[in-house]
Amino acid sequence: MRALVWDGTAARVIDRDPPSTTAGMAVVEVRCAGICNTDLEIIQGYMGFRGTLGHEFVGDVVEGPAAWRGRRVVGEINFACGRCESCARGLGRHCPARTVMGIVGADGALAERVAVPVANLHAVADGVDDEEAVFAEPLAAAFAILEQVRVSPGASALVFGDGKLGLLIAQVLHQAGARVLAVGKHEEKLALLRAQGIATELVRPEPSGQADAGASPPLGAWAGDPAELVVEATGTAEGFVRAVRATRPRGTLVLKSTVAGLSSVHLAELVINEITVVGSRCGLFGPALRALEARTVDVRSLVSARLPLERAAEALAAAAAPGALKVLVTR
Repeated sequence: MRALVWDGTAARVIDRDPPSTTAGMAVVEVRCAGICNTDLEIIQGYMGFRGTLGHEFVGDVVEGPAAWRGRRVVGEINFACGRCESCARGLGRHCPARTVMGIVGADGALAERVAVPVANLHAVADGVDDEEAVFAEPLAAAFAILEQVRVSPGASALVFGDGKLGLLIAQVLHQAGARVLAVGKHEEKLALLRAQGIATELVRPEPSGQADAGASPPLGAWAGDPAELVVEATGTAEGFVRAVRATRPRGTLVLKSTVAGLSSVHLAELVINEITVVGSRCGLFGPALRALEARTVDVRSLVSARLPLERAAEALAAAAAPGALKVLVTR
């Protein structure tokens, strides 16, 4: 089969042996896969991964239990052992023995076929098309915030970052009743949120020299009102400093960025302002699939390009371009 493989130096579409079913596993023929910022971080060295990239997909089960064969599915990306204390607590996402599709020890979905634990499969409703279903994994990551943090109706929330995940998070918090202000540097992306009644603020890139008087604040600062809930989703290590300063005393800061590089953290402000810091990664697929079926979250507007699997390396480059949204790879 054809697959987009990262070998530590380059990502290329090559021929690989297709996956085979083993106990508890299913093989899914991929219809559509999405490129995530994590894929871009992997080729910068994140997690030291080698193998087939990709973890956002929708496809058809072609091998595995009879009850699943022929069904259109999406799949959770953490392959847990099912036997440890974390798994017994329902936290397979944190199983110490887990592998992670296209990220840690397991081949990904930017391929013709991918192997997935049967326990990770979720059937997709007929009313949700492939280009919507492929957003199940990142949308679940957005909904994870509601698992971890209580969002009261009318609570003030700042979302930093207007990438794919930031746009999904802003919509999820808005639907949960928060007063959301989404902050980003791409007018065309923020316009997608304003169309849904979500407030936005455009900030300019970090200046190389002295800022002009009266200009909007640079990304490294925040001149607006602090919020009780702040989500950092810029995908940059530098975004943390600004997010801390934008969080109200005794507020909550949710970190969504995964970056390959190291960052310096000044802890004094967290202590002085008694800020709760929450790391947030994957989420449950149920809320995401229900939102997709009910169309309470707009994902179609987030697709910026579609390329066939043979051009997946080109798709990876397109996803890394400034201002890009979701780039899809289709069969």
